[in-house]
Amino acid sequence: MAPLKSLQREFPIIDCNFQQFCASHGIYSVEDFLVHDLYSLVASAEQQSSSEELREGISQVISIIGSQHQPWSNGVELLGDAQKNKHVLPTGCEGIDMLLQGGLRVGHVTELVGPSPSGKTQVCLQAASNVAVKFMGVVMFLDTCNSFSPRRMACFINQHFNTPVEEVTQKGLKRVMSSILCQSVFDIFSLLDVLRQLELKLQFQVNTGDCKLRLLIIDSISSLITPILGGNGAHGDKSHGVW
Repeated sequence: MAPLKSLQREFPIIDCNFQQFCASHGIYSVEDFLVHDLYSLVASAEQQSSSEELREGISQVISIIGSQHQPWSNGVELLGDAQKNKHVLPTGCEGIDMLLQGGLRVGHVTELVGPSPSGKTQVCLQAASNVAVKFMGVVMFLDTCNSFSPRRMACFINQHFNTPVEEVTQKGLKRVMSSILCQSVFDIFSLLDVLRQLELKLQFQVNTGDCKLRLLIIDSISSLITPILGGNGAHGDKSHGVW
């Protein structure tokens, strides 16, 4: 961190006298200031003839440090913030949701990586069905490798409704599937174009208060990027973003 003398120009109270006082306590930088016992430093300052100026200097350094960091929060405040602002969308996979501390973070990008086949697409399909059923929101599935399976999706939805697949197909499946939008994209340029159009559409919906998109899944990004990068390995990673 910055030496104290570098702060003098912007903060005149941190003058040579204050710097000498701090040096007598082994404090030469803001970092030294952080690890020092401030109570003993203030007590020592009060014994000096220029105690008022020294206390002002200490307060100034503390203010500088505080301005560089977010204020401290206690456990109750953090819990309240998490419950109010940090929403999650459960994937429906108990182990993954536990690992992610509840599910996919809204506003974050979550990437699934693993060899083929390791179940990445199955997680994407189950997350899509879970969000569509439980949160009544729109899910957009960008399919880059023909991995989207309506039949497999029906199996996941059947688990939610606890009814035979045939019955779900006639009732619940139609309602849920209508909120899952699937679009095929087979090159990176088409993907970028779709994402740009989606961004404009979302901005308009946010302004009109009609934004219903809850989850965006891209399965998979690697199959589009690898040909451009010239790689010849297996396409092993999949990622999906939560908007």
